[in-house]
Amino acid sequence: MSEKKKEHPAKKERLHARNKHRERYDFKVLIGCCPELGQFVTENKYGDPTIDFFNAEAVKTLNKTLLLHFYGLTYWDIPEGYLCPPIPGRADYIHHIADVMSTSNKGEVPRGNNIKCLDIGVGANCVYPIIGNSEYGWSFIGADIDQVAIDSANKIVASNSNLKGKVDCRLQADSQNIFSGILQKDERVDVSICNPPFHASLEESQAGTLRKLSNLKNKKIIKPELNFGGKEGELWTEGGEKRFILNMIRESKRFGKSCCWFSTIVSKHSNLKYIYRELDEIMATEYKTIPMGQGNKTSRIVAWTFLSVEEEKKWVQDRWNRK
Repeated sequence: MSEKKKEHPAKKERLHARNKHRERYDFKVLIGCCPELGQFVTENKYGDPTIDFFNAEAVKTLNKTLLLHFYGLTYWDIPEGYLCPPIPGRADYIHHIADVMSTSNKGEVPRGNNIKCLDIGVGANCVYPIIGNSEYGWSFIGADIDQVAIDSANKIVASNSNLKGKVDCRLQADSQNIFSGILQKDERVDVSICNPPFHASLEESQAGTLRKLSNLKNKKIIKPELNFGGKEGELWTEGGEKRFILNMIRESKRFGKSCCWFSTIVSKHSNLKYIYRELDEIMATEYKTIPMGQGNKTSRIVAWTFLSVEEEKKWVQDRWNRK
């Protein structure tokens, strides 16, 4: 017998207003879209349908179903062990960065294939291009240092007619570079996005995973199984999030006239002071911080530009408002 019914909020209010995942999952509808999800759906102690978020295969199948149901895919898969990101949070980034771009465009989000977004670390999952193209019609360059990830993303693109010709996945041959070797001479992108590796080492990543899973299960977990997967470069990098973002900011200066808005997720609040100091030192003309929240997790986006007011106006007129 289930316990007394738990009251749930009607909407996940911390998610962006345009996020399609603010409602509770309708598992009946989702299973209708992807029947294989049914084997993972059970009832929790309150009698609500759910999945075991401790089960990597269940999480992957749920995410696949969300992408098929909400974003018009017919195929999605990733190699074993690669990052399987939670879709609602990824969608939030896309919607928030769309709002940042709207501030340059008299409050209107720029839409269509002529808007090009650079996804730094596209991953094997290709999730940001999937959502950004579905929601706003943007085209994407997806960059990654991992050939397996690039091959997987390319397969996703080739297997979905709505993505063909709209996502260009490129291998970053030098892991010390971010924009160099990806953006070609005189190539322009309207926005760059990045969800940087959070941890500084495999050990730190595993310790973080154990904390997350222990909280999820309400008991101490000692084996670091990743329910969302993740490889080096996806979850950890030398110097962690702080060093990665500071390097990206420094390199972005050299491409300051090639991109209207640069951006990144910043998971650790303590890193903001270093990021702001770096942005001041390299003389970004404007930067802003946008809070994000999903469940109990809080993070933020930092976005910056090197364009002057007049350069920004010309950029918008030439690229976003062409007739």
